[in-house]
Amino acid sequence: MKHLSRLAAGTALLVLGLASSMLPSLAADPRVADVVQAGKIRTALFLPQYTKDPATGELHGKGTGLVGIEVARLLAIRLGVGAELIGYATPADATASLKSGASDIAFMGIEPSRAEELDFTPPVIQFDYTFLVPAGSAIHSAAEADRPGIRIVFVRHHAASLALERVVKRAELVGADLPETAFDLLRTGKADALALARPMLVDFLARLPGSRILEGAYGVNRLGIAIKKDEPGRLDYISGFVEEAKASGVVQRAIAQSSLRGIEVAPPWPAR
Repeated sequence: MKHLSRLAAGTALLVLGLASSMLPSLAADPRVADVVQAGKIRTALFLPQYTKDPATGELHGKGTGLVGIEVARLLAIRLGVGAELIGYATPADATASLKSGASDIAFMGIEPSRAEELDFTPPVIQFDYTFLVPAGSAIHSAAEADRPGIRIVFVRHHAASLALERVVKRAELVGADLPETAFDLLRTGKADALALARPMLVDFLARLPGSRILEGAYGVNRLGIAIKKDEPGRLDYISGFVEEAKASGVVQRAIAQSSLRGIEVAPPWPAR
Protein backbone atom coordinates (compact mmCIF):
# COMPACT_ATOMS: atom_id res chain seq x y z
CA MET A 1 0.00 0.00 0.00
CA LYS A 2 2.86 2.39 0.83
CA HIS A 3 4.50 1.63 -2.52
CA LEU A 4 1.25 2.36 -4.34
CA SER A 5 0.66 5.59 -2.43
CA ARG A 6 4.17 6.85 -3.15
CA LEU A 7 3.83 5.88 -6.78
CA ALA A 8 0.48 7.63 -7.17
CA ALA A 9 1.75 10.78 -5.49
CA GLY A 10 4.99 10.80 -7.42
CA THR A 11 3.35 10.48 -10.82
CA ALA A 12 0.33 12.70 -10.20
CA LEU A 13 1.72 15.89 -11.75
CA LEU A 14 3.10 14.12 -14.78
CA VAL A 15 -0.15 12.20 -15.20
CA LEU A 16 -2.34 15.27 -14.96
CA GLY A 17 -0.10 17.29 -17.23
CA LEU A 18 -0.01 14.64 -19.91
CA ALA A 19 -3.71 13.89 -19.59
CA SER A 20 -4.87 17.52 -19.69
CA SER A 21 -3.00 18.11 -22.93
CA MET A 22 -4.99 15.32 -24.57
CA LEU A 23 -8.49 15.84 -23.19
CA PRO A 24 -9.91 18.19 -25.85
CA SER A 25 -9.78 15.54 -28.61
CA LEU A 26 -11.23 12.66 -26.64
CA ALA A 27 -14.95 13.29 -26.68
CA ALA A 28 -15.03 13.31 -30.48
CA ASP A 29 -12.71 10.32 -30.98
CA PRO A 30 -14.82 7.46 -32.37
CA ARG A 31 -12.08 4.90 -31.63
CA VAL A 32 -12.86 4.97 -27.90
CA ALA A 33 -16.40 6.34 -27.91
CA ASP A 34 -17.81 3.14 -26.38
CA VAL A 35 -15.41 3.30 -23.42
CA VAL A 36 -16.16 6.96 -22.82
CA GLN A 37 -19.88 6.25 -22.97
CA ALA A 38 -19.50 3.40 -20.46
CA GLY A 39 -17.81 5.82 -18.06
CA LYS A 40 -15.03 3.46 -17.00
CA ILE A 41 -12.24 1.29 -18.28
CA ARG A 42 -11.98 -2.15 -16.69
CA THR A 43 -8.47 -3.53 -16.15
CA ALA A 44 -7.97 -7.26 -15.64
CA LEU A 45 -5.16 -8.19 -13.23
CA PHE A 46 -3.88 -11.68 -12.45
CA LEU A 47 -1.69 -13.13 -9.72
CA PRO A 48 0.94 -12.08 -8.75
CA GLN A 49 0.18 -8.62 -10.18
CA TYR A 50 -1.94 -7.69 -7.17
CA THR A 51 -2.85 -8.36 -3.56
CA LYS A 52 -6.37 -8.10 -2.16
CA ASP A 53 -7.25 -6.37 1.10
CA PRO A 54 -9.18 -9.04 3.06
CA ALA A 55 -11.22 -6.42 4.88
CA THR A 56 -12.23 -4.13 2.01
CA GLY A 57 -11.66 -6.30 -1.06
CA GLU A 58 -9.61 -3.48 -2.60
CA LEU A 59 -6.90 -4.54 -5.05
CA HIS A 60 -3.35 -3.19 -4.66
CA GLY A 61 -0.64 -3.46 -7.28
CA LYS A 62 2.31 -5.76 -6.77
CA GLY A 63 5.40 -6.17 -8.93
CA THR A 64 4.67 -5.34 -12.55
CA GLY A 65 1.08 -4.78 -11.49
CA LEU A 66 2.21 -1.49 -9.90
CA VAL A 67 3.26 -0.19 -13.29
CA GLY A 68 0.25 -1.74 -15.03
CA ILE A 69 -2.20 -0.07 -12.67
CA GLU A 70 -0.54 3.34 -13.06
CA VAL A 71 -0.62 3.02 -16.84
CA ALA A 72 -4.31 2.04 -16.68
CA ARG A 73 -5.08 5.00 -14.42
CA LEU A 74 -3.30 7.37 -16.77
CA LEU A 75 -5.33 5.97 -19.66
CA ALA A 76 -8.52 6.46 -17.66
CA ILE A 77 -7.59 10.08 -16.93
CA ARG A 78 -6.87 10.69 -20.58
CA LEU A 79 -10.26 9.23 -21.48
CA GLY A 80 -12.01 11.12 -18.70
CA VAL A 81 -13.48 7.94 -17.21
CA GLY A 82 -13.13 5.89 -14.04
CA ALA A 83 -10.63 3.05 -13.61
CA GLU A 84 -11.93 -0.28 -12.37
CA LEU A 85 -9.58 -3.11 -11.33
CA ILE A 86 -10.75 -6.72 -11.61
CA GLY A 87 -8.67 -9.51 -10.05
CA TYR A 88 -8.26 -12.96 -11.59
CA ALA A 89 -6.21 -15.95 -10.49
CA THR A 90 -4.36 -16.65 -13.74
CA PRO A 91 -3.44 -15.06 -17.09
CA ALA A 92 -5.80 -17.55 -18.75
CA ASP A 93 -8.68 -16.18 -16.66
CA ALA A 94 -7.75 -12.61 -17.58
CA THR A 95 -7.59 -13.60 -21.25
CA ALA A 96 -11.03 -15.17 -21.04
CA SER A 97 -12.41 -11.97 -19.47
CA LEU A 98 -11.08 -9.88 -22.35
CA LYS A 99 -12.52 -12.23 -24.94
CA SER A 100 -15.94 -12.27 -23.27
CA GLY A 101 -16.07 -8.51 -22.79
CA ALA A 102 -15.96 -8.70 -18.98
CA SER A 103 -12.86 -6.47 -18.99
CA ASP A 104 -11.37 -3.97 -21.43
CA ILE A 105 -7.60 -4.16 -21.01
CA ALA A 106 -4.93 -6.28 -19.33
CA PHE A 107 -1.21 -5.78 -18.79
CA MET A 108 0.58 -8.94 -19.87
CA GLY A 109 3.50 -10.45 -21.75
CA ILE A 110 3.30 -10.36 -25.52
CA GLU A 111 3.54 -14.00 -26.56
CA PRO A 112 2.76 -15.61 -29.94
CA SER A 113 0.20 -17.98 -28.40
CA ARG A 114 -1.59 -15.07 -26.72
CA ALA A 115 -1.49 -13.00 -29.89
CA GLU A 116 -3.64 -15.68 -31.49
CA GLU A 117 -6.42 -14.78 -29.03
CA LEU A 118 -5.80 -11.10 -28.22
CA ASP A 119 -4.42 -7.96 -29.81
CA PHE A 120 -1.51 -6.10 -28.19
CA THR A 121 -0.18 -2.57 -28.11
CA PRO A 122 3.55 -1.97 -28.46
CA PRO A 123 5.51 -3.08 -25.36
CA VAL A 124 5.38 -0.81 -22.32
CA ILE A 125 8.12 -2.40 -20.19
CA GLN A 126 10.50 -5.32 -20.53
CA PHE A 127 12.63 -7.64 -18.39
CA ASP A 128 14.25 -11.04 -18.70
CA TYR A 129 13.47 -14.57 -17.53
CA THR A 130 15.90 -16.62 -15.51
CA PHE A 131 16.09 -19.15 -12.64
CA LEU A 132 16.19 -19.24 -8.86
CA VAL A 133 18.15 -22.15 -7.37
CA PRO A 134 18.47 -23.24 -3.71
CA ALA A 135 21.59 -23.12 -1.55
CA GLY A 136 24.26 -25.57 -2.66
CA SER A 137 22.97 -25.90 -6.22
CA ALA A 138 25.55 -26.94 -8.80
CA ILE A 139 23.79 -24.82 -11.44
CA HIS A 140 25.63 -21.54 -11.94
CA SER A 141 24.07 -19.98 -15.05
CA ALA A 142 20.82 -20.05 -16.96
CA ALA A 143 22.50 -21.98 -19.75
CA GLU A 144 23.43 -24.78 -17.33
CA ALA A 145 19.83 -25.38 -16.17
CA ASP A 146 18.79 -27.33 -19.25
CA ARG A 147 20.43 -30.66 -18.37
CA PRO A 148 19.12 -34.21 -17.95
CA GLY A 149 18.05 -34.86 -14.35
CA ILE A 150 17.31 -31.21 -13.57
CA ARG A 151 13.71 -30.48 -12.52
CA ILE A 152 12.59 -26.98 -13.48
CA VAL A 153 9.31 -25.79 -11.96
CA PHE A 154 7.31 -23.19 -13.87
CA VAL A 155 3.94 -21.46 -13.60
CA ARG A 156 1.48 -22.65 -16.20
CA HIS A 157 0.15 -20.10 -18.72
CA HIS A 158 2.49 -17.32 -17.56
CA ALA A 159 4.64 -15.72 -20.24
CA ALA A 160 7.76 -17.05 -18.48
CA SER A 161 6.55 -20.62 -18.97
CA LEU A 162 5.60 -20.08 -22.61
CA ALA A 163 9.16 -18.93 -23.34
CA LEU A 164 10.63 -21.77 -21.25
CA GLU A 165 8.77 -24.47 -23.15
CA ARG A 166 10.25 -23.19 -26.40
CA VAL A 167 13.88 -23.42 -25.29
CA VAL A 168 14.23 -26.28 -22.77
CA LYS A 169 15.07 -29.59 -24.44
CA ARG A 170 16.71 -31.83 -21.80
CA ALA A 171 15.57 -30.84 -18.30
CA GLU A 172 12.30 -32.07 -16.80
CA LEU A 173 9.58 -29.40 -16.62
CA VAL A 174 7.24 -29.43 -13.62
CA GLY A 175 4.13 -27.27 -13.88
CA ALA A 176 2.37 -25.39 -11.07
CA ASP A 177 -0.79 -23.31 -11.20
CA LEU A 178 0.40 -20.35 -9.11
CA PRO A 179 3.75 -18.67 -8.34
CA GLU A 180 3.51 -19.53 -4.63
CA THR A 181 2.90 -23.19 -5.45
CA ALA A 182 5.91 -23.24 -7.73
CA PHE A 183 8.08 -21.63 -5.06
CA ASP A 184 6.95 -24.22 -2.49
CA LEU A 185 8.10 -27.01 -4.80
CA LEU A 186 11.55 -25.44 -4.96
CA ARG A 187 11.65 -24.71 -1.23
CA THR A 188 10.72 -28.29 -0.30
CA GLY A 189 13.27 -29.88 -2.65
CA LYS A 190 10.76 -31.15 -5.20
CA ALA A 191 12.36 -29.02 -7.91
CA ASP A 192 15.93 -27.94 -8.66
CA ALA A 193 15.21 -24.55 -10.23
CA LEU A 194 12.32 -22.11 -10.43
CA ALA A 195 11.79 -20.39 -13.79
CA LEU A 196 10.17 -16.96 -13.63
CA ALA A 197 10.63 -13.31 -14.50
CA ARG A 198 13.67 -11.85 -12.75
CA PRO A 199 11.70 -9.21 -10.77
CA MET A 200 9.47 -11.93 -9.28
CA LEU A 201 12.47 -14.06 -8.37
CA VAL A 202 13.92 -11.16 -6.39
CA ASP A 203 10.94 -11.41 -4.02
CA PHE A 204 11.37 -15.16 -3.58
CA LEU A 205 15.15 -14.83 -3.11
CA ALA A 206 14.66 -13.14 0.26
CA ARG A 207 12.43 -15.99 1.44
CA LEU A 208 14.84 -18.85 0.72
CA PRO A 209 18.14 -18.47 2.62
CA GLY A 210 21.21 -19.18 0.52
CA SER A 211 19.32 -19.23 -2.75
CA ARG A 212 20.69 -17.55 -5.88
CA ILE A 213 19.29 -15.94 -9.02
CA LEU A 214 21.31 -17.25 -11.93
CA GLU A 215 23.31 -15.11 -14.32
CA GLY A 216 22.03 -15.01 -17.86
CA ALA A 217 18.50 -15.46 -19.13
CA TYR A 218 16.39 -17.81 -21.21
CA GLY A 219 14.21 -15.11 -22.72
CA VAL A 220 12.87 -11.57 -22.54
CA ASN A 221 9.37 -10.56 -21.54
CA ARG A 222 7.86 -7.52 -23.21
CA LEU A 223 4.63 -6.44 -21.54
CA GLY A 224 1.98 -4.53 -23.43
CA ILE A 225 -1.68 -3.74 -23.08
CA ALA A 226 -3.89 -6.56 -24.34
CA ILE A 227 -7.39 -6.01 -25.70
CA LYS A 228 -10.09 -8.09 -27.37
CA LYS A 229 -9.36 -8.97 -30.99
CA ASP A 230 -10.88 -7.22 -33.98
CA GLU A 231 -11.16 -3.75 -32.46
CA PRO A 232 -8.63 -1.93 -34.66
CA GLY A 233 -9.72 1.57 -33.69
CA ARG A 234 -9.33 0.95 -29.97
CA LEU A 235 -6.00 -0.80 -30.55
CA ASP A 236 -4.71 2.13 -32.60
CA TYR A 237 -5.77 4.64 -29.97
CA ILE A 238 -4.27 2.78 -26.99
CA SER A 239 -1.09 2.01 -28.94
CA GLY A 240 -0.59 5.72 -29.54
CA PHE A 241 -1.22 6.37 -25.86
CA VAL A 242 1.43 3.79 -24.88
CA GLU A 243 4.11 5.41 -27.02
CA GLU A 244 3.25 8.86 -25.63
CA ALA A 245 3.35 7.55 -22.05
CA LYS A 246 6.81 6.06 -22.61
CA ALA A 247 8.16 9.19 -24.29
CA SER A 248 6.75 11.46 -21.56
CA GLY A 249 8.73 9.74 -18.80
CA VAL A 250 5.65 8.57 -16.90
CA VAL A 251 6.47 4.88 -17.33
CA GLN A 252 10.09 5.33 -16.22
CA ARG A 253 8.97 7.31 -13.20
CA ALA A 254 6.48 4.58 -12.27
CA ILE A 255 9.23 1.96 -12.45
CA ALA A 256 11.65 4.04 -10.38
CA GLN A 257 9.19 4.95 -7.63
CA SER A 258 7.85 1.40 -7.34
CA SER A 259 11.39 0.21 -6.46
CA LEU A 260 11.11 -2.58 -9.03
CA ARG A 261 14.46 -4.02 -10.05
CA GLY A 262 15.40 -5.57 -13.37
CA ILE A 263 12.67 -3.72 -15.32
CA GLU A 264 13.14 -1.08 -17.99
CA VAL A 265 10.98 0.97 -20.31
CA ALA A 266 10.55 -0.78 -23.65
CA PRO A 267 12.18 1.10 -26.53
CA PRO A 268 10.04 3.07 -29.01
CA TRP A 269 8.18 0.71 -31.28
CA PRO A 270 8.09 1.03 -35.08
CA ALA A 271 5.03 2.82 -36.39
CA ARG A 272 2.08 0.53 -36.96
